[in-house]
Amino acid sequence: MTTLKIRELKAKRSKLGADARALMEAATSAGRAMTGEEEQSFDRLMDERDQLDQTIERAERLLDDDRAALDGVPDDGPGPGGGGGDEQMAAWRSYLLSGRSALTERQARALNAGNDPEGGFLVAPEQFVQQLLQVVDDMMPLRGLATVQRLTTAESLGVPTRDSDLDDAEWTSEVATGSQDDGLRFGKRELRPHPLAKRVKVSRKLLRAAAIGPEAIVRDRMAYRHATAQENAFMTGDGNQKPLGLFTVGNADLGGITTARDVDVPTDGSGFVHNSTDGYAADALITAKYTLKPQYHPRARWLFHRFVLAEIRKVKDADGNYIWKPGLGDRSDTILEIPYVLSEFAPSTMADNDYIGMLGDFSYYWIVDALQFEIQRLVELYAESNQVGFIGRAEVDAMPVLEEPFVRLQSNDTVA
Repeated sequence: MTTLKIRELKAKRSKLGADARALMEAATSAGRAMTGEEEQSFDRLMDERDQLDQTIERAERLLDDDRAALDGVPDDGPGPGGGGGDEQMAAWRSYLLSGRSALTERQARALNAGNDPEGGFLVAPEQFVQQLLQVVDDMMPLRGLATVQRLTTAESLGVPTRDSDLDDAEWTSEVATGSQDDGLRFGKRELRPHPLAKRVKVSRKLLRAAAIGPEAIVRDRMAYRHATAQENAFMTGDGNQKPLGLFTVGNADLGGITTARDVDVPTDGSGFVHNSTDGYAADALITAKYTLKPQYHPRARWLFHRFVLAEIRKVKDADGNYIWKPGLGDRSDTILEIPYVLSEFAPSTMADNDYIGMLGDFSYYWIVDALQFEIQRLVELYAESNQVGFIGRAEVDAMPVLEEPFVRLQSNDTVA
């Protein structure tokens, strides 16, 4: 069995686990236990996943035996793009520190996955990629709330959507069937990972003498640089060879969130309006909460820049008292009983018609990553400054797959 086939089995295993988790979360969100039918489906998914575990384990053992027979020595590490065993991570560390010339032929083959190794491209082990994405998840709150998919062999991911629904059933007689309704329409949103690259420079002395390994240095810098680019696109990307952002106005062709999901917030161009003559900003937050269907409330989050959140905290009642008192102790900070998250890339200005935040169930924002993450090592380009350059390349796409779970807050300069 080839490495590619093993990857496909692992992807199928991940999907089975995700489907089982979705069944459990659906029951938990509804405040009930799983039904008998749901329990049967859950058990079936878990049994099938366990069987795949055994198949994958046997396939990997056979693949390891084939490699050992080819090389004439035992091989306990995974192949290209595999699980990132000790041997493969040691090879990766040697590459980052000293380049491809420091690798044995076997080590180079373990890290090469289709790109020309003479050009400097090598595929990072899966362990490195998982650590990189974990750091990115920690730095980008949206990635932790969104639905993240991985593409292994396909070029794009199609997400089916229900663009229009049937009318309500009709009260009729025993023998009648009601009028024919042709209103049900389905569409599709396509997510196609787009190339994303960033170059960082590290001093050669730091690579040699640092207490932490070179892979940690490169991983942390790459994680930060890719995180900022992705988070910015997740907020305001225009969908042209990049993700479609939450605060980008969508339409029938582009998809995304249209202006129908916008709620006006009274502002004066620099902050929220708090007086009864021009309206309370707090009223707009209440309107936003109940514009969102209650089915989305259990997983909903407010999304703001810290500057906008500061304005919310300044909202006062008619007697000049602050109306928002954040939770203390074991209570999470909430706004109208819904938690909030902050992003440095969410809108921070309050000019007329600016978007200033949103409320939504961000599991309906889908992020698609290509499986491989590549690193190119540059030596001669920065030789005069005694530095080594690293170019990290990934492929990512993202977009809201449904607009109903989102409500955007838009500044309305009612004072001017």
